[in-house]
Formats: sequence, structure tokens, C-alpha cells
Amino acid sequence: MAHRIFSDVVNKMKTATDRAIGVIDADGLVVSCSDPQLSGTKLPELTRMLNLSEETLLLQGGKTVKKLAANDDAYDYAVFVEGSDELARSLCMMADVALSEAKLYYEEKHDIATFIKNIITDNILPGDIYIRAKELHFPTDQARTVFLVRQAGAGDAAAVDVLQSMFPDRQQDFVISINETDLVVVKTVSGSLEQEEQLELAHTMEDALKNQLYLKTTIGIGTTAQHLRELADSYKEAQVAIEVGKVFDTDKTIVSYENLGIGRLIYQLPTTLCEIFLSEVFKKNSIDSLDQETLFTINKFFENNLNVSETSRKLFVHRNTLVYRLEKIKKLTGLDLREFDHAIIFKVALMVKKYLSSRENRMF
Repeated sequence: MAHRIFSDVVNKMKTATDRAIGVIDADGLVVSCSDPQLSGTKLPELTRMLNLSEETLLLQGGKTVKKLAANDDAYDYAVFVEGSDELARSLCMMADVALSEAKLYYEEKHDIATFIKNIITDNILPGDIYIRAKELHFPTDQARTVFLVRQAGAGDAAAVDVLQSMFPDRQQDFVISINETDLVVVKTVSGSLEQEEQLELAHTMEDALKNQLYLKTTIGIGTTAQHLRELADSYKEAQVAIEVGKVFDTDKTIVSYENLGIGRLIYQLPTTLCEIFLSEVFKKNSIDSLDQETLFTINKFFENNLNVSETSRKLFVHRNTLVYRLEKIKKLTGLDLREFDHAIIFKVALMVKKYLSSRENRMF
């Protein structure tokens, strides 16, 4: 149980009375108290009395005590108020209501967050999702978007607090720690977030972590899940978005699964099939025969939509020089990049080569 929840309630009640109000656990330890001198001390006499008596409201040692509501008969926390008069009884009853509600809120929130984590990590059977959701009174048919926030280098535990401050509705939105570097934000939406809204929200998260904790992050965005069962798929898509982004969009720190395009298809191909494709495309010479200057020219040509004049201007070369280079590429590869079909094949081949190179680097 987060004792901070109790402390918040106790501190608020402290402003309304000069009576000491506190909470003890099952071992008699004062986990929170408006009187700082009592915090951290033990009150074993209260514990003994609470364990022996079935009464809900008790008097002991000049204190009024009441067990907090629990899911079973076991006692785990109790509230006490200094004094044994009618005012102490009233304060104790009011404190019990406030603290019990806070405790229930925390436990439900904690349980739901654990439930969501089990879904996205495939630690719950699909058939049990609906049953558990019903037990927690948690809606299943609600649109939710999954953001995977991956921290570069060693993770910072404070990142959870930063992101949680951005999503205050903790019954609707969830910030979940997956491992040392990965955090998942499950954002409940009405209908679905447009791609621009998703990217804007991801940029806000990135900026908050950068400005407050100086963290460098990469954020993957899955497709909007329309049902709880689809959260696991959306989480996997966010993972794929980050991995594919590392290969084909190395300059991007925010990558949406829906924007991966052909890179997503290439990433899912077996390496043997990719190698066969390259050997069939480059029958004359291997793609490795192209030097860096030639590859730079090709990429610029693609960036400028196969426009010879615009590309030559951007490269600061004469138009005839660029035409000569394109003819040279045609002789080496058999592909004329000025023809749309050939250009598509060459573009895909470059992406396949990049993918294979990333796989080789990962092995070492």
C-alpha cells in the first residue's frame, strides 16, 4: 500500500482539527500521522486490541481506533484519533471514510494497472480478460492508444512520475513500467486519436522527459485498440515501430506504426528472401559496387521526386553531370532511375540492403 495516499488525507484533515490523527498497519507501526513525533513509532497495544475485538470502533489508551475497510476479515490498517470523547469518535468515523476511500481507490487503480500490464505482455489468457475486466468494473469496448517510451541508456525511475503528472485521470489513463528502460502509456480516447494528435501528444511526452530529467527517448505508437484484447497487438506494433524506425528512419525519435509504409513489410521478410531479391535485381553488379558518392546522388534523386533539374540544383552540379551519373548507374545495375518502375525497384532494394546490414550489425 502506498503510505503517501494516507499521508495526503491525514495532512488535509490536520487543518480542520488539533487532534492527532494517524494510521497504523497490522504490526502496530504508525505509517502516517498528523503528529510528526508519532510517525514511525509502534503502538502494539492498539494492535493487540484490534486483533482480539470484533467491534468496529474501539477505545484504548486515550485513543479512538477503527479498522479500515478491507476485502476480507483480516485487518491490515486502522485509523486512530487522539482522545476518547464524542468529538474523537466523530473525527475517527470521518477519517475512516476518507482513508477507506483513498485505500480503495489506490487498490483498484493498482489492480487495473497490473491487469493492463498483464494484457500487453501476454500474461493473461484471452478468455480471462473479459472476466477480470468485469470483476474490476473496467470497460472493455473503449478505444485506447498505446505509446511505448524507450529511454536511451540507463532508465530513470522518475520518468514514471513525470508521465503520470501528464495523465491525471488514473482510472482512464495508465503509465506502466515494463522494464528498466521501457514505459508504456495507455491513453483512453473517444473514438480514436488522429495521427497528428498522436504525434503531438508523443512530442509533449518527449519534451517533458527531456526538459525535466534530461532524458533522451524514442517513442513508438501502435494503432488504436478498440477492445482490451487488442492492447497486446497495439503494444507489439509500438515495439515494431521503434525497431523499424531504427533501421529506416534513424533521425526520427517518434515513430508511428501506421506510418512505417514499406519498411514494415521489409522488416518482416526472412533474410534469405531479401538476399535472393537483391541478387535478382542486381544481376550485372552487386549493390556493393556503388560508391558513397553514387549512393548519395541516388538518395538525393529520390528525395527530389526523380526531378533531374531540381536534383542537380540541390547537388550544385550541372544537369548534364547528373545525367552522366544516372547513365553510369544504369550501366552498372541495369536500372534507369529516370523510369518510375525502375526507381521503385531500386528504392526497395536500397531499403532491403539497409535492413540486411542492420541485422548483421545486431549479430556482432
